Amino acid sequence: MKKGLQNIWAGLQNGSRKHKRLVSAIAIGAVALLGALIVVGRSSNPPQAAAQPLDVEVVQVEQKDVPIYSEWIGTTDGMVNADIKAQVTGYLLRQDYKEGSFVKKGQLLFEIDSRPFQAALDQANGQVAQFQGQLEQANSQVTQAEAQVGQANSQLSQAQAQLAQAEANQVKTQLDVNKYAPLAEQKAVTQQDYDNAVQGNVAAKAQVDAAKAGVEAARAQLRVANAQIGTAKAAIATAKGQVENARAAVKTAELNFGFTRVISPIDGVAGIAQAQVGNLISTTSSPLTTVSTVDPIKVYFTLNEREYLNFTKRNLIDAQQGASVAQLELELILADGTSYPKKGSFFFADRQVDPKTGAIRLAGVFPNAGNVLRPGQYGRVRAVTSTKEEALLVPQRAVSELQGSYQVAVVGGDNKIEIRTVKVSDRTGTTWIIEDGLKPGETVVAEGTQKVRPGAVVNPKAYVSGTEKKSS
Repeated sequence: MKKGLQNIWAGLQNGSRKHKRLVSAIAIGAVALLGALIVVGRSSNPPQAAAQPLDVEVVQVEQKDVPIYSEWIGTTDGMVNADIKAQVTGYLLRQDYKEGSFVKKGQLLFEIDSRPFQAALDQANGQVAQFQGQLEQANSQVTQAEAQVGQANSQLSQAQAQLAQAEANQVKTQLDVNKYAPLAEQKAVTQQDYDNAVQGNVAAKAQVDAAKAGVEAARAQLRVANAQIGTAKAAIATAKGQVENARAAVKTAELNFGFTRVISPIDGVAGIAQAQVGNLISTTSSPLTTVSTVDPIKVYFTLNEREYLNFTKRNLIDAQQGASVAQLELELILADGTSYPKKGSFFFADRQVDPKTGAIRLAGVFPNAGNVLRPGQYGRVRAVTSTKEEALLVPQRAVSELQGSYQVAVVGGDNKIEIRTVKVSDRTGTTWIIEDGLKPGETVVAEGTQKVRPGAVVNPKAYVSGTEKKSS
């Protein structure tokens, strides 16, 4: 049994060896056949033609003096931005202007309900009339008191005259008494005559006392009349003060009545109304609208401190008329990339450098006859700040940037390409200023730089810019 199994196993191994040999023979035959087919296919292809030179557009390196531009982000703003606010409290009745339109100085913009202010004005005028009447009455009282003073003076004079007469009579009667007294003792006159003289003297003294009382009464009346004059004059002063106060109240009422008509203080473009008809407006409310003078229009831009000092040293922003250095002439690049057709000029520099940013705010002015520019627009402000003498220029398309380095493809005298690293400076228009790596008059590839390789032979043609292609 064991020998039988060994014979079967040996038979299987011999069959496997034969099978492997068969597979190997088939594989070798297939490889040989494939090699023969490749040889036949190659022998049937025609020989390739020699490579043709690539067509490229080239330009010569140009050397000339080039103006260097500086550029800043700018924001437009009105020369004057007048916030239109209510100066009285009331309900808004009417809007009398078209939003976004040009308005003139003094043009009516809004109307506030004027009826309460008309009533206040009428009341103030009534108080003026009332106090004017009181003033006239006080003047009449002064006139009356002055007349009483005159009458009292007359009475005083009359009383003084009566006193003088009474005193004269009393002197006479006293003389009679003095004369009759010794005669009566000598019995030269009768006792009756002496008694009559004494009685007459007593009566004369009584008249003197009465006359003195009359004088004092007249003086008292004069004092009363003078006091009445003082009172009347004080009443006049009070009435005049009341009249002036009433007139001031009238002026205030007239002003408040006038403030119900909200007008524009300047010529300019009026903005969107911030209040609607029917709203209750007060002096603390937000502005009803804003009117901006936009011709000319201001453009704010920011310089760092180093730029500002450089410009100041070169008198670019403080140049006076007739100076050897011209003041900055500004250009404005709008948000759509187009250039604003009008040139601007420097207007002013802020009073201080911002200590947080180290920058200073400057302003330029641009003509804006058609009110095309509006406050709040963004743009780029450009100005020629220096001149690069004998600068080497190549089109921007001729320069390739690779990992922070710049390269150009130079075409040699045998039309072979040399890839050369260059050092670039500023851009001016559509060209690069080359600091190092090129010489004047050398030829560089301007169109087709991505197709060429070092040592490649090219067929150079004159470079035609995009604008020239469009015009042709």
